Amino acid sequence: MIAATFVLLSCAAALFAYRAVRGPSIVDRVVAVDGLVVIAIGAIAADAVRYDDARFADAAILLAIIAFVGTGIVARFIERRGG
Repeated sequence: MIAATFVLLSCAAALFAYRAVRGPSIVDRVVAVDGLVVIAIGAIAADAVRYDDARFADAAILLAIIAFVGTGIVARFIERRGG
């Protein structure tokens, strides 16, 4: 079951990576990078289940906080730029 989870996460990551590279706008790229972060958090959670270790939750929470703050900063930049 965990292997299937990683296969699906990998497929989703490939699609988000494609959107992050192709764009066409900066907003599309920001959303794609956010999607990649969510997938990374999902992979960390799947590893936590696989290894039965709750310490992975700390890394997932830290990654979510960093992504949230980063998205806010980029959104503010886009708003000020007028795009």
